[in-house]
Amino acid sequence: MEFRLLGPFEARHDGERVLLGSRRQERVLLAVLLLEPGAAVTTDRLIGLLWNGEPPASARATVHTYVGRLRAALRPYGLRVDTRHDGYALDLDPDEHAVDVREFLDLVGQAAVAGDPGEKVPCYDRALALWRGPLLADLTDDALRDRLGGRLAELRLTALEQRAEAQLTMGLHDRVLADLTPLADELPAREGLVAVRMTAMYRVGRQAEALALYERTRAHLADELGIAPGPALGTLHDRILRADPRLDRPPAPLYAVRVGEEWLPWSTSGHPALEFCNTYAGWHHTPRVPGSDWLRTYRTLAVWAGHLDLADQGVVAQLVDRAERRPDEAERALAEAKEFRTRLYACLTDPGDARAFAVVASAAREAARGAVLTLAPDGLAHWRLTPAAGLRLPLHATARAAADLLTDPRRFTIRSCPSDDCGWLFLDSTGRRRWCSLSTCGATRKL
Repeated sequence: MEFRLLGPFEARHDGERVLLGSRRQERVLLAVLLLEPGAAVTTDRLIGLLWNGEPPASARATVHTYVGRLRAALRPYGLRVDTRHDGYALDLDPDEHAVDVREFLDLVGQAAVAGDPGEKVPCYDRALALWRGPLLADLTDDALRDRLGGRLAELRLTALEQRAEAQLTMGLHDRVLADLTPLADELPAREGLVAVRMTAMYRVGRQAEALALYERTRAHLADELGIAPGPALGTLHDRILRADPRLDRPPAPLYAVRVGEEWLPWSTSGHPALEFCNTYAGWHHTPRVPGSDWLRTYRTLAVWAGHLDLADQGVVAQLVDRAERRPDEAERALAEAKEFRTRLYACLTDPGDARAFAVVASAAREAARGAVLTLAPDGLAHWRLTPAAGLRLPLHATARAAADLLTDPRRFTIRSCPSDDCGWLFLDSTGRRRWCSLSTCGATRKL
């Protein structure tokens, strides 16, 4: 069963709307329990919410009646309202019963821990798309809505700001303006949203409009609230006024190199198989940090393979074109490559991990069946994979490189960077190098 609270109240079963509660207050009571699934909500609190602090003498008996009706209405759908002490609780099985509020909170949480803007934005997109209007728009007034969901409303605004900031980092300036312009009248005093709109305007060549937006915001804050813009917005205004060149584009990610339209991690390891593992940073984290993944899309994987000379540029172009035409196939290939990366990392860091070695060996055998030996213009021969590998070509090429490394004595010189947020692999024949990059990961430790 599915419950929708972010907007008009809805309950659906198998896609069909279900009427739960014949009275508005019954649906409000159900919504309160849904907002706090599994937690006991006292009868006194329910009375205070349902009658806004002015309950009739029969309020307690009326709540009991409402609960009885809801129990009867919910029973056919496998839901139960339990009596706990002096209150009630609604237990939900997340596999069978969905609540849009819970989904929104989960997605915002995922976005918050994602360090990569390419992962943040889709999470925020899905979270914000759940909002169909104010919380319980058809059941509550503004006062009750603030009591029930003031935190949710603020979290929505924060999500809007953080999504826009991530979009700016990705260079999606037009999308920032498209997403936020309709909210201009609704949130004229939200300085964080004003700031990202001004930045987006400036980056698409609309400097005068950005400055005009600041003046409108300044006037609104003065007239309605009697305050001036905060220092962050004021500083941004000054920088736009001076056409500060630092505003022209977002800063590059740390430890990155630009290849075409993709940001890739620096080459630090000295071997393609290790570089493949190094497309993930933060291996030492438990659980791993989602934002540390450089392979955001299949296109990034294909460009990376070309950058490491595992595939010719013509082949990379073919892979990118095929991925655009077959997005589902590309997603599967990317997911398989990431899973292989995890096994490869385990194999290279723990020689005794037989299960990880078996996965790597199996992939290498499959890659070997599709490899051909070609003569390069420099007179050296190279193993290359035929296009028959399809979108799995980068994975196969990496597996071949990994097999070569595992048969090479250099395999015993592999080191893992000890930095907590890194874990990148590199070769160290001297036995003295500790960090993957002495100028970055080790810098703070030397101070």
